Amino acid sequence: MYDNISDLLKQIALGEDSVLELKEVEFSGNKVIGPHKDGMADELAAMANTASGIIVLGVDDKTKEIRGIPPEKLDIVEGWLRSICNDSIDPPLDCVIRKLIVPDQQGGEKTILRIDVPRSLFVHKSPNGYFRRLGSSKREMRPDVLARLFQQRSQARLIRFDEQTVPGTSVNDLNPKLWNQFRTVISSKADQEFLEKMKLIAKDEDGAMRATVSGILMASDAPESFMSSAFIQAVCYRGTERNAAYQLDAKDITGPLDVQIRDACKFVERNMRVFAIKAPNRIETPQFSMNAVFEAVVNAVAHRDYSIYGSKIRLHLFSDRLEIFSPGAIPNSMTIESISERQSARNELITSLLARCPMNVNAIGSQRNFIMDKRGEGVPIIITESEKLSGRKPEYRLLDDSELMLTIFAAQPPHGED
Repeated sequence: MYDNISDLLKQIALGEDSVLELKEVEFSGNKVIGPHKDGMADELAAMANTASGIIVLGVDDKTKEIRGIPPEKLDIVEGWLRSICNDSIDPPLDCVIRKLIVPDQQGGEKTILRIDVPRSLFVHKSPNGYFRRLGSSKREMRPDVLARLFQQRSQARLIRFDEQTVPGTSVNDLNPKLWNQFRTVISSKADQEFLEKMKLIAKDEDGAMRATVSGILMASDAPESFMSSAFIQAVCYRGTERNAAYQLDAKDITGPLDVQIRDACKFVERNMRVFAIKAPNRIETPQFSMNAVFEAVVNAVAHRDYSIYGSKIRLHLFSDRLEIFSPGAIPNSMTIESISERQSARNELITSLLARCPMNVNAIGSQRNFIMDKRGEGVPIIITESEKLSGRKPEYRLLDDSELMLTIFAAQPPHGED
């Protein structure tokens, strides 16, 4: 949009519209006093809630005159903008801010700031409420419009969340080595056709080809660069308390989802104890069944709600238990009581892609050839193998209707262990 300065100047001369907002900047010393911070937040959020757009700072919105921003104050304005995006908008908004030198109407040169606001995956709230852009102005959304927008941008929409496009991405953000693993002998030989059929890329509302949520999660080297919560926070504690003073090991586990699954299992395997008794023959007993741990991590990664901003999977290891927290309520009409008897996939595309990934974990006792099993055997394996080892049945709990917590209890050291 307005790829060069000439195009941008022509649009400025025409004035504001649905995708262009003009603002003059006023200072008192080194402090920005105009536009008002809350009003600016409302404008940014309204644009992100509607469509991709541009806000230009340093232009009078009424006369279209390019007033500019003093070059020595550009960094002050940029810091002010980033503070608004991070602190005044929920969830925080990612924008591209560019400093431009442009000719003014008097034949001189002025410095302006261009803010590219992408259409967001999320619905953003600003200080005065929820806004959308209507023509050249913003409008607070009525409850029915807001409900519809939440539905459109959640996993409940007709196009599932894991099939939606990720703003600002392109096919070049996907690694061919990663997406080629999904190819079969009957797959299209043309790369773009194959990627579209697999729904790893798709056209956005403006017709631009973008990577999808599943494409980023499964076929980019660093999904967390595009979706900041797409990682596993793993922590091992000494003893039974969640206390930073007793932390033994910690790692933010990143990368494509199959790599996250592998590395999370390695984290547990590295940190759990293995008990051994010598008589009559040496018998080793691990704290946890790695087959059960593998199934639990796969379920957390495959079924979490990726539309919830700021919530990552948490894996916490204690001397007496393993806790895994997965963002999102239980999908569809499942309940805690029926979770072992029924199956329901929140992310159909992600689960189908994981079902094509070769097994990459040494989960002792597993009969899997591929990471994901779509027959619904995961939860029964978690329950039966963990209960057999520890004598206690694992527990599922739903926290605040927004996070699923699984507790797997550890096997206790037998008498006479090393």
